[in-house]
Amino acid sequence: MLPVLVAVLALALARAAVLPTCAPLVPAELDNETLTGLLGKWIYLMGSSKYPPHLEELRAVKHATFFFHPGSHPDELNVTEIMRVNETCVTRNSSTIQVFRQNHTLMHVDGQVTAMAHLIKSSKDLLILRHVNNGYPGLSLSARSPNVSKEQLEEFRAQLACHQFADDEIFLSSEKVGKPPKTTATRARGAAPRPGAGALTPTLLPTGRLS
Repeated sequence: MLPVLVAVLALALARAAVLPTCAPLVPAELDNETLTGLLGKWIYLMGSSKYPPHLEELRAVKHATFFFHPGSHPDELNVTEIMRVNETCVTRNSSTIQVFRQNHTLMHVDGQVTAMAHLIKSSKDLLILRHVNNGYPGLSLSARSPNVSKEQLEEFRAQLACHQFADDEIFLSSEKVGKPPKTTATRARGAAPRPGAGALTPTLLPTGRLS
C-alpha cells in the first residue's frame, strides 16, 4: 500500500511541476474610461475555443482587423471588421456591442444573433476576451499592433495552458506568421464561409454558426 501511495504522490508532484503558474483572469471594470480606451483599431492575433462550431470559424479566419466606434448611447459600441476568411476578403459594419457594466460583459448583436464575452483586465494595448459559449471556454487575444512582446505572448499562452486548450484548439492569425491581405472587398454572398454573427464573430464574440 505504501509504495502505491508514494507513486501517486510522486505523479501528482510531477504534474504540478510542469503546469504553468495560473494567474486569475480578472474582469475589467467597464467604466467610461475603459470603454473610451477600447475605441479605435484592433488586430486579432490568436484565438482558442473548446466549442466545436467555433473551431471551424477560427480555422477559416486568416486575418482580422476591427474598429470600435461610439454607439448611439454610452453602453453601446458600433463595430467595423475587415477580415480574410480563407482566401476571401470580407468587410462588415452592421453590428453593435452592447455593454453590461454590472457583470463585465460585452454582447455582440447582429440581427437576431447574439454572443457574449467578458473583457479581461490587461495592458491598454491588449484586448483579452473570455468567451461564453454554452459552457465551453474560449479565449482570444487582440492588440493595437501585431508587434506584441514575447513576454505578452508567453503570458497568454500560459493562460491557454492553464485552461487546458490543446494545440488543435488554438489558432494564430496570419499577422504572426505573414502579412495581412493586400485587398479589401465587400463580402460576396456565397463566396466564402460566413462567420455566424458578422463583425468580430470569430475574433471577438463567436456564435459558432457558419452560413
